[in-house]
Amino acid sequence: MPPQPPTDDFRDHLASVKQDGQRQWVFPKKPRGRFTRYRDGVAYGLLALLVAGPLIKINGQPLLMINILERKFVVFGQIFWPQDMYIFVLILLAAVVFIALFTVVYGRLFCGWVCPQTIFMENVFRKIEYWIEGDYTKQRALAKAPWNREKIVKRGGKYLIFYAISVGIAHVFLAYLIGADELFKIMREPVRDHVAGIGVLLLFSGAFFTVFTYLREQVCLVACPYGRLQGVLVDPDTLVIAYDHPRGEPRGKLRKGQTRTEGDCIDCLQCVHVCPTGIDIRNGTQLECINCTACIDACDEIMDRIGKPRGLVRYASQRSIEATPGQPVQKVQVRTVAYTAVLAGLLGLISYLVFTRSLVDAQLMRAQGQIYQVLPSGYISNLYNLKVINKAAAGLPVQLRVIAPATGGRITVVGGPLTVPAEGLADQVIIVELPPSTIPGPRSEIKLGVYGQLNGQEQLLKTVKSTFLAPAAP
Repeated sequence: MPPQPPTDDFRDHLASVKQDGQRQWVFPKKPRGRFTRYRDGVAYGLLALLVAGPLIKINGQPLLMINILERKFVVFGQIFWPQDMYIFVLILLAAVVFIALFTVVYGRLFCGWVCPQTIFMENVFRKIEYWIEGDYTKQRALAKAPWNREKIVKRGGKYLIFYAISVGIAHVFLAYLIGADELFKIMREPVRDHVAGIGVLLLFSGAFFTVFTYLREQVCLVACPYGRLQGVLVDPDTLVIAYDHPRGEPRGKLRKGQTRTEGDCIDCLQCVHVCPTGIDIRNGTQLECINCTACIDACDEIMDRIGKPRGLVRYASQRSIEATPGQPVQKVQVRTVAYTAVLAGLLGLISYLVFTRSLVDAQLMRAQGQIYQVLPSGYISNLYNLKVINKAAAGLPVQLRVIAPATGGRITVVGGPLTVPAEGLADQVIIVELPPSTIPGPRSEIKLGVYGQLNGQEQLLKTVKSTFLAPAAP
């Protein structure tokens, strides 16, 4: 029977909480190695994309904007209004399914490589901390030191830089909410003209400063629900950062001149020192692990020094770790195929709805308290309220025509020709007149067509329905 990892009470408490319930501050050692370099490259690329995102425009629209106040959402240049909320809900549902599928196959890889919290903490704020205060031993010593001149200068300078970066993050975040153009307007114009916007900026800046200065890993351990979700999705076939306990156990210190009879783990604790959440990966998969790969680089460096093969801590599934040589390891699970099928179906449905959705939405309602009118010409008229929503980025002149019950009807737009403003709403009163011979009864359905110019051709953009009232036949 292969040796088992030691049992402990590590699952009964958080590594960042002391036995008396007080905060146990984590001072991780500065990581280095191939995975750290790869992760830095991915992080800085995503940071560049995040900052440039509000400035990138597709067809005159930002790459991404979630304007909750105006109920306007832009995804890859496509505008979604409240009338398109079903598509937006499907996009969110597809994102949840993707996260579930990604976690089933690759565990918490998202947290360590893509999550904004990890990227900002480890690749921005932690880097500055190393630069000002030094590595983990110096940081720990500074934290215990009294408030002398050195500590005041280092901590004060660090917090000042942290707040300046938090202000920058708040600006980027606000640009995704209201758009870069509106943000630049707030920045250029007097503060008194944008008190609400400045207040939101200060609120966001304080929130980011608190998160990255004080909360730190607690966001991942306590606030983020993804760690809990991982617990129900990860199974023995999921790829996680794992300690090869059959190879590493029993642990034993490396002593010069002595022949080792223990496993490859020399109990150097380097994997613990570099962990940003303060856990011991040798205890197995844990909620606190964010798959940041720092422990892999630390262990590989030690293995190189003692002449052992790398991979004592590596990306692997629990089943592959425990498998005997030559034993087949299951690669594809039924639920992986199921999640993939559901995700593919959702993406197909979303693509269809996005590419076939109309740029115009309309609603026709009879004017309240109004009945029919018999005109001198013999035509019967009804009064309606028409609302037309233009989702396009340019103004759209529209024409109205009677489609049913028959042709020959006339439509009068009160106030003149109807032009719907770009990304706006037109609310007009119209009068519909029908010859009595085309009206099937005193209460019948009427259909109007909303026509407009698209790609140089007149097209039927929307069909609206309502009730048409007429006198009863004698």
